[in-house]
Amino acid sequence: MLCTATLGCTAAPSSPTPPAGRVQAHTGLAAEVTGVPPEALGATYRPGCPVGPDRLRLIRMNHWGFDGRVHRGELVVHERAVRPLLKVFGEVFEAKFPIRRMRPAAAYGGDDEQSMADDNTSAFNCRQVTGDAGRISRHAYGDAVDVNPVENPYVDRGGTPHPAAGRRHLRRDPPAPGMIRPGDVVTRAFEDVGWQWGGDWSNPDYQHFSATGG
Repeated sequence: MLCTATLGCTAAPSSPTPPAGRVQAHTGLAAEVTGVPPEALGATYRPGCPVGPDRLRLIRMNHWGFDGRVHRGELVVHERAVRPLLKVFGEVFEAKFPIRRMRPAAAYGGDDEQSMADDNTSAFNCRQVTGDAGRISRHAYGDAVDVNPVENPYVDRGGTPHPAAGRRHLRRDPPAPGMIRPGDVVTRAFEDVGWQWGGDWSNPDYQHFSATGG
């Protein structure tokens, strides 16, 4: 068990490690799973984080962009999240749901605000909850994903959207490209693997999905 004063404790997971290399998933994803190289962790990891680098995996996979073309993206996730996320993003890919970009949060120095402002879809980042420094985010465990943050902003208790550019998407109807809505392909795909959507919260986090609902 790993414990720190600021991050709390978590038991080491016992599930088997998914194999490295190309994995079974939707054909169009052309997904590959490897260990996480140091540059893909960068400032997103530090000693004392609840999940060590050995339990994290880098998924390289295709996704559709807003330009109607296929792009190669990367997600750093907990090893237990690999299989459900390959299923989810396989369905998302098949539906041609657009994703602006998909880069590890390390590309932004671990700065969540910068990653959101760049409309970046990301997963692992050992950090506190945005707007609540007293709680550790599920992203620190690698079992949460934020999708298209500009089109799907987090709305804090004061009603402020994060990122700021998401203000124009606070009205969820009519839907814009890349917007996540109840019952669409994205929410259904995550629901099918047992992950929960932050869009259902009293202070909605439309971009956020997690294995635990936190």
